[in-house]
Amino acid sequence: MNIEAAQWRRDALSGGEYSEDEIIIRNRRRRTIIIASVIALLVIVAAVFAFSGGSEEKAAGPAVKGQSGATPRVTVIVPGRQQVARLISATGTLAARRDMPVGVSGEGGTVTRVLVEPGQWVGAGQTLAIIERSVQTQQAQQLAAQIDVARADAALAANELKRAQALVARGFVSQADIDRKQATLNAANARVRVAQAQLAETRARIGKLDVTAPAAGLVLDRMVEPGQVVSAGSGALFRIAMGGEMEMLARLSQEDLTRLSVGVPASVTPVGSTQTVSGSVWQVSPVIDPQTRQGEARISIPYNKGIRPGGFASADIRAGAVDAPLLPESAVQSDDKGNFVYIVDNNNKIVRRDVQIGDVSDAGVAITGGLQGNERVVQSAGAFLNPGDTVQPVRATAKR
Repeated sequence: MNIEAAQWRRDALSGGEYSEDEIIIRNRRRRTIIIASVIALLVIVAAVFAFSGGSEEKAAGPAVKGQSGATPRVTVIVPGRQQVARLISATGTLAARRDMPVGVSGEGGTVTRVLVEPGQWVGAGQTLAIIERSVQTQQAQQLAAQIDVARADAALAANELKRAQALVARGFVSQADIDRKQATLNAANARVRVAQAQLAETRARIGKLDVTAPAAGLVLDRMVEPGQVVSAGSGALFRIAMGGEMEMLARLSQEDLTRLSVGVPASVTPVGSTQTVSGSVWQVSPVIDPQTRQGEARISIPYNKGIRPGGFASADIRAGAVDAPLLPESAVQSDDKGNFVYIVDNNNKIVRRDVQIGDVSDAGVAITGGLQGNERVVQSAGAFLNPGDTVQPVRATAKR
């Protein structure tokens, strides 16, 4: 039975036409072809992958290379040199330029009226306060009456002398009587003048009872009220800024004081205010405080409502000008070694340059040392650069 089945399979495979050896050879040949086809297919797939991968590498290779080796573009400026105003910043207190304390110049008394308030303008000789004067008025009236009495005595003496002189020629009156009557008349006239002088003195004293302004100006303070008893020892009753002129007492170092002179302009800004008042230095301190090593520069300021004596203010004093490069603040950096800028040399390499800075203003930073003005200075983004980096400089466009 097995023999018959085997024979049947051979007949089925060969179709009844091939022998068993031929069938084996044919099957081996078929397996070889299949294996060769599979190997060829694998080779083709590997070649396709290799080709596509190489192309991507070639396409990506320049891009990566370009990305890693790209030269950064930086904006540079050539500042040149220009006249830069030399500013000195200072702080200090505000005060009246001529602060006049006004008190009692006479004998004093009880204040009956006060006629002014702080903040008012007054003229020279204007009455500020009135002091009670009833006693002095009575004394003046008494002296006026004494003048009338003295004048009457003088008139009587003059008449007696005239009659005596008429009788001298007849021998009724001696020359000695004439001399006595002349002396009597002279004494009477002297008493008239004495009484007149006493009356003038009393009236002058009455006039000094009132407190008056010694000069025109602005009333700063009032320290008296009606009913107050005042005298020459009472101290100041009013304070007046002569002409309303103010000043700032700017505290400056010894070095800054040497750069100042009388007449240089200044701008004063009170603390808490955005208003700036123009003035000028009118006095520079001749001495230095040995404790603080500072001196004072007194800046004259015209009257302004925003200037209040006793307040605090800052000042910018323009002490001449200096010929120097001017850079934006973004170009100047600082570290432990000091201030510096980055410049681009002829090889387009970044080079650090230490600089000394001067005044800083809205226009920029004045460079007093370290730059000639013809260098290509990195305008900004210096923090992302390092000395030795190669860059592509781009000249900054001028501002219009």
